[in-house]
Amino acid sequence: MWWEAILNAIDRQRWLDRPGKVLRGAVGSALARGGLAGRWLKNALHGTWLGHPLHPVLTDVPLGAWSAVAVLDALDAFSGRHRLRSGADAILGVGLAAAVGAAASGLNDWQHTHGRPSRIGLVHGSLNLSATLLYATSLWCRRNGARGAGQALGFVGYALAFAAAYLGGHLVYGERIGVDHATREGFPRDFVPVLPETELEEGKPRRATAGEAPIVLVRCGGQIYALGETCSHLGGPLSQGTLSDCSITCPWHGSRFSLEDGRVLDGPATYPAPRLEVRVHNGQIEVRAARA
Repeated sequence: MWWEAILNAIDRQRWLDRPGKVLRGAVGSALARGGLAGRWLKNALHGTWLGHPLHPVLTDVPLGAWSAVAVLDALDAFSGRHRLRSGADAILGVGLAAAVGAAASGLNDWQHTHGRPSRIGLVHGSLNLSATLLYATSLWCRRNGARGAGQALGFVGYALAFAAAYLGGHLVYGERIGVDHATREGFPRDFVPVLPETELEEGKPRRATAGEAPIVLVRCGGQIYALGETCSHLGGPLSQGTLSDCSITCPWHGSRFSLEDGRVLDGPATYPAPRLEVRVHNGQIEVRAARA
C-alpha cells in the first residue's frame, strides 16, 4: 500500500536520528534543569493527572479549528458570503493558541521514543510545525489586506496538518505509542503460590509468574507488594527497576509507580500498573488479581 511505502521511506531516513538525538537531549535537559517545577510540567504534559495521554486530547482543538476555517474559507471563496470572514479569523486564532499546547505535549511524549517511532514522530512534528507557521502567516495576511493569499496558505496548511494527523494516528495504532502496554489479563482469580517468602529480600524487586502473567514482588518496610511486571508506558521490565519510598521506577524511561496501589507517580506512563492482592500462606507468597 502507498501509505506503507511512505512510512518505510521515512524509516529509512537514518539521518533523522542525529537531529532527533539533539532535540531529545535539549528537551530532557530543559525539564531536568527546572527541578520540581520541571518535573511537575513534564507529568502535566504527559497526562499523568488525567490517567490518559494528554497530547491526543489537545490535538483535537487545532485540527477542529482548522477544519472549521477551511469550511468557512471555502464558503467565502465560492459563495461570496464575506460575513464569514471574521469567524474564520477568530477560529484560526484559537487553533494557533491550541497548537502551542499540542506541540509541547507531543514533544514531551516524543522524547521517549527511539528508532522507527522517533523518525516518524519527528516528521509528524515537523509537518505540524510547518502547518502552524503557515496558519500564522495566513492570519497575518488576512489582517493586512491579503485575504486571498491568507486563504491559500490556510488550505496548504490544512493539507500538511492532515498528513501529520495520519502519521500521528500511525504512531498510536501502528507503533503503539501512547497506548497501555501493561499486562492486564491472565492473573489468577484465586490465590496461587509464586515464591517462597524467604527468597524475597527487603528492597530487592523479584520477578515471578502468576497464572499466565509476569509480576514483580517487592518487600518494602516489611510489607510485601505485587504489581504487573510490564511497565504501562512502553513495556519496560519493572523487576529491573529501582525502589524509593515504596515506589518502583521503570529502568527504561523513568515512569514511577506506587507499590501500594499501582498509581502513576511520575510519567511518562499515564496508565497505572495492575495491583495484585498478596498473602503469605505456609511459607509461600501467594497472589491473586485485585478485586474491586
